Amino acid sequence: MKPSSGRTTTESVMAIYNEEQLLEVSKHFQIYGQILHAEPCKIGHINETYTATYDQAGVKVRYIHQKINQGVFKNPDAVMDNIMRVTGHIREKLTGQPELTRRVLTVVPTRDGRSYHRNGAGDVWRSFFFIEQTQTFEAVQTTEQATEAGKAFGRFQQLVSDLPGRLVDTIPDFHHTRKRFLALQKAIQSDHCNRAKQAQAEIAFALSHENIVDVLLNAQARGEIPERVTHNDTKFNNVMLDTQSGEAMCVVDLDTVMPGLALYDFGDMVRTTTSPTMEDERDLSKVRMELPMFEALARGYWSQAGAFLNLVEKGFLPFAGKLITFNIGIRFLTDYLDGDHYFRVHRPGHNLDRCRTQFKLIESIEQQESILEKFVASL
Repeated sequence: MKPSSGRTTTESVMAIYNEEQLLEVSKHFQIYGQILHAEPCKIGHINETYTATYDQAGVKVRYIHQKINQGVFKNPDAVMDNIMRVTGHIREKLTGQPELTRRVLTVVPTRDGRSYHRNGAGDVWRSFFFIEQTQTFEAVQTTEQATEAGKAFGRFQQLVSDLPGRLVDTIPDFHHTRKRFLALQKAIQSDHCNRAKQAQAEIAFALSHENIVDVLLNAQARGEIPERVTHNDTKFNNVMLDTQSGEAMCVVDLDTVMPGLALYDFGDMVRTTTSPTMEDERDLSKVRMELPMFEALARGYWSQAGAFLNLVEKGFLPFAGKLITFNIGIRFLTDYLDGDHYFRVHRPGHNLDRCRTQFKLIESIEQQESILEKFVASL
């Protein structure tokens, strides 16, 4: 299943943000040359992102300028500290490999050596190298792509598995399914937007699945699965694929890199790569988990992560997709009931559509659960 907020084309950056202000922001980073133009990129639900092209001694070079959504990321210092620690660690481990700057995200420092710039309005901006000769897709088109997605995030987890110290929780309890479930119950009870009547079937579905909420949390509490450094937003469009070879070069969107469970990352991969539809598909007859995609994804992930995952983690891989799809589904439902404050929406009922798609995918996963378990056991 793929995220609904893909790239949109606009004629100028003025459509979203004042161009003069963006030009002013660009002057604060260690980027030399004349900025020629910038285009907004509608990637993800949260931050405000632009691709900016500069003329550097006659060569056109692209960078990413991004404004952090401080309504979601309330501690941008912690976000950037996590990103700098993780990318620095990966860069050190990949030293000597070809095309290093295409294999790990590179933060462009400000003129005074910081990782971000805060302007007079209090907005927090950061810049990255644009990773050239790569592309992203909203939808997985082939099993080969699913394999590369699994490899990319498995490799990411493997590279940071020995990161010293503990990262900051940039969004505390981000995948804590019990707390997400409690937030849903509170939204249902308050119903201050008078929307519960439009979501009765979805509310009933969510409440009927309470038995899965604590499964991984209890396993962690028993010490059976460890806390690890995880990406926490493993959508397929966060994997940069080489335009020629199709090889996964780099994973991006590191704002939610923080302590978590490896299973959360794999679960979100299942959610976003095994269904042929978008995340907000209205025709639910199209929503299904395709077994070949799951198998390709699991093989790719196992090839990188199998060496450091313990046996309990491996055993929970088939379950992880259902749990995280449920987690995201109840978050969409909660946001719908609360008035659409967290996720960016583009039409009335958008979050409810997203919720319905997640729940339909859960049904498909449940129908094939025994098959998934046998496949993972065979690995």
